[in-house]
Amino acid sequence: MVNHTIVVPDIGGAEGAEVVELLVAVGDVIELEQSLIVLESDKASMEIPASHAGVVAELKVAVGDQISEGDAVLILEIVDKAPTDDAPVEQKAPEPSPEATEADALTEPEPVVASAQVSDQIVEVPDIGTDGPVDVVEVCIAQGDVLQEGDSIVVLESDKASMEVPAPFAGEVLELLIANGASVSQGTALLRMRPAAQPTVAVEQSAPPAAPVEPAPEPAPAASPSKTEEREPPVAGGHDLYVGPAVRKLAREFGVDLMDVQGSGPKGRIVKEDLQKYVATRLAQPTAAVGTAGGGIPLVADVDFSKFGPVRRHERSRIDKVTAANMSKSWLNVPHVTQFDDADITDLEDFRKSLKAEAEGRGSKLSPVPFIVKAVAIALNENPKLKTSLSEQGEALIYKDYCHIGLAVDTPNGLVVPVLRDADKKSIWVLSDEIRELAGKAKDKKLKPDEMQGAVFTISSLGSIGGRGFTPIVNAPEVAILGVSNASTQPVWDGATFEPRIMLPVSMSYDHRVVNGGDAGRFLTQLVALLGDIRQLAMR
Repeated sequence: MVNHTIVVPDIGGAEGAEVVELLVAVGDVIELEQSLIVLESDKASMEIPASHAGVVAELKVAVGDQISEGDAVLILEIVDKAPTDDAPVEQKAPEPSPEATEADALTEPEPVVASAQVSDQIVEVPDIGTDGPVDVVEVCIAQGDVLQEGDSIVVLESDKASMEVPAPFAGEVLELLIANGASVSQGTALLRMRPAAQPTVAVEQSAPPAAPVEPAPEPAPAASPSKTEEREPPVAGGHDLYVGPAVRKLAREFGVDLMDVQGSGPKGRIVKEDLQKYVATRLAQPTAAVGTAGGGIPLVADVDFSKFGPVRRHERSRIDKVTAANMSKSWLNVPHVTQFDDADITDLEDFRKSLKAEAEGRGSKLSPVPFIVKAVAIALNENPKLKTSLSEQGEALIYKDYCHIGLAVDTPNGLVVPVLRDADKKSIWVLSDEIRELAGKAKDKKLKPDEMQGAVFTISSLGSIGGRGFTPIVNAPEVAILGVSNASTQPVWDGATFEPRIMLPVSMSYDHRVVNGGDAGRFLTQLVALLGDIRQLAMR
């Protein structure tokens, strides 16, 4: 008896391939070319065949191991059937039983498919219906991703429309040549991609003709199925999963357990369409009530309103849909509390109106908003917990030593939040000019991604639209947001008489996991004091 170590053969340069399945166990009797393990790299799945026949004496790998060409897979005991003398004698293969011979004669050999070698290609911006540059507002893929033909690569946005650029062919992303915020036009290089190898030649492996076999004199017991035959019909939801790397990656992105998916491909292999069908089916199912398994929220049923009268359908903008999703996520995850107060801005308004001539000389226009931003920045720096964010599922608080403030802007395409950077270090005049510039960009759809990121706190001002107060939704991962309503003249008791004063309603919603009532009360009290006494703003 001779021990032989079977190693990983040349696997096409797939270094560090993962062992995803063991097909044999210690003690198994295996045949030549029988599959031993299944490897999966970032490009393909492959089975490693036996180079010799024998009995498995020891396994050298386990599921999850990373192995490469030349690594040991298992140790095989090979029975030496040579005679006792030293003369080499050709070993004869064991004669097949009649049942096995008939089974082999009925089994058609599987074709071996050769793949064509392909070269890397540059994917460019196609004809997008405009000669001018457009902005890259979202990069949908990353280096190393394996794409299917038609998968979205980037989202482009012009002053007229948003559009997605699809992958022109399947393959692997080798290098990204653009980033969010870049301006591109037709012909601009987006990425370098290696197309997937295409099958070119199918060569059928011919089996040697079976020798005629005389019928056995008595009924013989049926031959036991081979390992391959046992694995062909994998049990749905069982441990036998036939899944390619692209489908496994997609399943991870969807959060789908592949054990729950029924495969429809060859040998029960799970293909992308199976995954998509599973997700669509689950989404179509009624959502479980709160408190039941999954903790879902019942969906509001669609209604055919046309049966009540004329209707018009208008598709929501991408910005609208993204805002809705973010607001829903924040409302469901953040325990909201809102506190209300009123700021006396009579003196502030008198001071602001006195600067009208100077503002015109500067080519500027001074609204109450830059004063509010400046006051918020000062109050934030003196109440730093309002600038924090939760991290590590609530295990830590991240304190930010900068003071970037988001300002919600209502546009025809939806709500956007440009960010004023280092608002605490800028004068009222500088803040006024930046607010007008960013608001103009927002309405013209010219904001860059980095101009809408990094805020520690958000202000949502209804201005002169109206209303005495509202409950704004926290813009997570921030922990608080200030709502500013419409100022109005109100009678205020000064201890002796009622005086007409201009009162500004403010409301602050906050994440009660981080901010408590004392924190919020101190912040709002200081903010109201700053807005009520313009001298305090000037001294900070």
